[in-house]
Amino acid sequence: MRIACPYCGERSLDEFVYSGDATVKRPDAASPTAMEDFVRYSFERTNPPGMHRELWYHAAGCHAWLVVTRGVATHAITSVEVARDVARADAAPAKDPA
Repeated sequence: MRIACPYCGERSLDEFVYSGDATVKRPDAASPTAMEDFVRYSFERTNPPGMHRELWYHAAGCHAWLVVTRGVATHAITSVEVARDVARADAAPAKDPA
């Protein structure tokens, strides 16, 4: 498998470190249900077929954190995004369609 780093170009999988599911959001520690939320966050994960967003670290290259979208059955990568840009887009307020 080869990953197209936005900074370094296409590189071998050997240069990257897999770091887990990119869609999981850390629970709020101040929530009244924080303990239950953290148990679910840590231990209750699904592994659905199809496309999956994952965090990867370019350890032997530019040291960028990336969000890689790939098919879990075929390993075909459909997109690679800089994780910082994904986080900023997720945190941006929703725009009014009107």
